[in-house]
Amino acid sequence: MKILMISTEKLPVPPVLGGAIQTYIAGILPHLSKVHDITVLGVNDPLLPDQETIDGVHYARVPGKIFAVYQEEVIRYLQSHQYDLIHIFNRPRLVLPVRQAAPKAKITLSMHNDMFHGAKIDPQEAAQALEEVSSIVTVSNYIGKTIEQLFPQAAGKLRTIYSGVDTERFLPGNHHSMQKMRNELRKQHGLENKTVILFAGRVSRNKGVDRLIRAIPELAKKHKNLALVVVGGNWFSQDRVTDYVAYVRALAKKLPIPVITTGFVNPRDIHTWFAAADLFVCTSLWQEPLARVHYEAMAAGLPIVTTARGGNPEVIEIGQNGLIVETPEDPQSFTAKISELISNQQRMKNMSEKGRELAVTKYKFNRVAAEVLEVWDKA
Repeated sequence: MKILMISTEKLPVPPVLGGAIQTYIAGILPHLSKVHDITVLGVNDPLLPDQETIDGVHYARVPGKIFAVYQEEVIRYLQSHQYDLIHIFNRPRLVLPVRQAAPKAKITLSMHNDMFHGAKIDPQEAAQALEEVSSIVTVSNYIGKTIEQLFPQAAGKLRTIYSGVDTERFLPGNHHSMQKMRNELRKQHGLENKTVILFAGRVSRNKGVDRLIRAIPELAKKHKNLALVVVGGNWFSQDRVTDYVAYVRALAKKLPIPVITTGFVNPRDIHTWFAAADLFVCTSLWQEPLARVHYEAMAAGLPIVTTARGGNPEVIEIGQNGLIVETPEDPQSFTAKISELISNQQRMKNMSEKGRELAVTKYKFNRVAAEVLEVWDKA
């Protein structure tokens, strides 16, 4: 089939500036392109040409950043190109305009966030969009249930396809190809002989990293030789010092342990920080769809402490690859769960091995691609 995959207007594909959706698309393309003729339509960026073909995949990039502008450019593109199937990512508001421009194409929709809520799309438009799509792929059961609660008629079209991770790039720190890098990075930042706790994600209020920082003083009283690494900027590819970023850094300066705040890290380098760490903590306060950092932590062999928010718990086998904080608003909840792990080094080792095993057996991109192909074939 001749297939068009329409990414979002925020970030380009490949994920040179990061982005979960962009990483998802890039991860499955090598597998999908062996079966179908694929074009990826996305937003343009100074780092990338407006048109190119890489490994048989065609890339078309148009102006965007603002949804209304992007929608106009997407429709203009479709007026001069035809496809058998169009796969729209996370923008249900594109469905009806795309249908009008491509009346004969099948349409599938991937949902990575709560974009069907009334604040994001008019309910009548949403209902009409649901009628037009052949299937709706969601990144977690949480997202699927949210859509079904709002629009019960969507139930038969929903399918959860969990995301994936490049297990050849995200590797445990004790892997022979990562040991030198791990040791050098830890030495460079004064993290030698430390148990390194890692947070990776946007430094924003709904991500809640301040709760982790506020949990550290009690942890430091119970456990020696701890260190904290906070990887991420205020937004994808940005390092603006917002009020919250300043607050987090001020809290961090008061801690009795070494703290590294990296700011934005280029996506091509992020795996090095996972390999340098010993434990991963996700502190999300909001109903997160399912943060892809969980897959990366598993692939890097890091035990996980995450929150009972949205889809995050869906990839946690409690006590096997991670633990779940039920009340993330309370820093002491993180103190308790992290302490539970680092008190038992053998348990951490077992969880590290189990996480890596799950990443390799359940969460590689070839599995994601195979399930997407099933959805396309059904359509």
